[in-house]
Amino acid sequence: MDLVDQRGLDRSVLAELGACGFVTAHRNIVLQGFTGSGKSYLASAIVSPACTHRYRAHVVRMPDLAEAWQAAGDRPQGTAKFIKKYTAFTVLVLDEWLLDRPDESMRAMLLELMERRYDTGSTIFATQYAKKDWHTRLGGGVHADAITDRIVHNATWINTGEINMREHTAHAAQALS
Repeated sequence: MDLVDQRGLDRSVLAELGACGFVTAHRNIVLQGFTGSGKSYLASAIVSPACTHRYRAHVVRMPDLAEAWQAAGDRPQGTAKFIKKYTAFTVLVLDEWLLDRPDESMRAMLLELMERRYDTGSTIFATQYAKKDWHTRLGGGVHADAITDRIVHNATWINTGEINMREHTAHAAQALS
C-alpha cells in the first residue's frame, strides 16, 4: 500500500486487521476519508485475508444495496430474503456509506440489518463522512440513533488521509512515461 506513513495509517492496526481478529470479535471497521483516499481499496485489502480464512464476505456499494432493497420489495418474501442474505455474511463491506441519504424504507432496512448483524458479524463501512455527520445523513430521529448506536460502539475507526491516491497513481504513471 502506497504512502502508508504519509497518510497517517497505523501499520500495526492494518496488520491486526489483516489477521482477522476483528471478525472473531464481531467488530466493525469504519474507513473514513476524502474522495480517492483509498477507502474502497483498503476495504478490499482487509476483506481479502478474511476470504483466505474462509469467512463468507461480500462487498456492495450503497447505491447498489438500495437498488436491490427496492427490487426485493417487489417480490413475495423478497424483503425477508434480502435481510437474511445480508445478515448471513460474516464480513459485509458497505462501500460509499451515506453517500446518498437513505429514504424511510432504506433507514428501516438498515436498522433491521444492523440489529441482526450486531454481535454476530463484522461490517466494514467506507465513507466520506465523519461520525458527527452520520445522524443527520441518516435522517435524524430514532432510526438514526438506533442505526448509529449499533455501529459505532464496537468499531475500529481509520482515517484514510487527505491524499487522493487516484491522482497520486496517475502522476506516478505519467512520470514513468
